[in-house]
Amino acid sequence: MDYGIQEDVLVETDVQEELLDLRDLVVLNDDYNTFDHVINTLIRVCKHSTEQAEQCTLIIHYKGKCAVKKGTLEELKPMLDAIHDAGIGAEIQ
Repeated sequence: MDYGIQEDVLVETDVQEELLDLRDLVVLNDDYNTFDHVINTLIRVCKHSTEQAEQCTLIIHYKGKCAVKKGTLEELKPMLDAIHDAGIGAEIQ
């Protein structure tokens, strides 16, 4: 027999993110690097598609920064170093 009882279930959506301690790799805008250099660096280092790298580069230019990759500190640190080696400002947040 159905008594019309409704049960609400709360789902924690950020559980996996909290367990893995995911962070953002953020690339910063500057007045020195060309669009092509930043695009090529994102393709090479972050394995972005051409379209994704172009979109991120436009966001960096117009907003001043863009989170280009999400991952653990151990995953992002080598990417951060490679971006810095390319002469581009970036940080892990």
